[in-house]
Amino acid sequence: MCAFYRAGQPNVSPLMENDFMSFRRAVLGLFLCCAAPGAALAQQARQVDLSYDITFLGFTGFRIDFTGTFTGNRYDVQSHTFKEGMMRAVTVQYDGQNRAWGGISPQGALPSGGSLSIMVANKPRTWLVHYGPGGTLKEQHNPEWKPQPDQVIPENQRTGSLDPLTAAMSVGLAGDAACDRTVPSNDGKRRIDVILRKVGVEPMATAGVPQAKSDMLVCEIYTKRIAGEFFDAPKEAETERERPIRIWLARLDDTPFRYPVKLEAITGFGTIRGRLLKFQETMK
Repeated sequence: MCAFYRAGQPNVSPLMENDFMSFRRAVLGLFLCCAAPGAALAQQARQVDLSYDITFLGFTGFRIDFTGTFTGNRYDVQSHTFKEGMMRAVTVQYDGQNRAWGGISPQGALPSGGSLSIMVANKPRTWLVHYGPGGTLKEQHNPEWKPQPDQVIPENQRTGSLDPLTAAMSVGLAGDAACDRTVPSNDGKRRIDVILRKVGVEPMATAGVPQAKSDMLVCEIYTKRIAGEFFDAPKEAETERERPIRIWLARLDDTPFRYPVKLEAITGFGTIRGRLLKFQETMK
């Protein structure tokens, strides 16, 4: 998947922070679903570049650019999420960059590290994580994060959790089985579960995605807060969680990878839509 999720930043539009970024969950912390087993990756370096736009009430709101490099069983992917158009003009500044790197095995992603850099209303935040044995995390926050007692993420909830872009990788690596799973996502301050459910398949001929090379896998995404620093009330968050994000995944090249190609989220203020603008593959 993609990982769209609500980020819970104060005064931030209800789109995701990235997972994704959370589409990660203002819209977005996400968008890069890579669904190939390690054996399917060529030894030759391969780069994919994708761009998406996110619209709200018909107006462009966010742009998401992705670049992923794959060499043998190694990956290094980066995303950049930023506001455009009317959303940029009338709402608080937002700019987010994510990176994830590691390896791929037949069982899925073997993450080495991840990072995010977020600018909201001229207030920067960076978070760097390295993954250790047993899913342990070694984190660096800038500025230092000093949570209130009720905002602390317990160690048993931190262990095994994934930064938003790595969470997206882990879903995409499942290929046709990308849905019907729960992914533990962590942006350094918030631990949420990203819950995916398959709702069907849409034929390539009717999906309106000319770049697609397969029928669409259609999934619904829900989120569940686990622990951390949240700004919206629990009742409000639960209401939003009951409004799933629907995402369409397709193959765009000759690998088993599945990429997000469309997104739709119905909110109390209107419908958010995402679409693929560009896909480019380069062999290095």
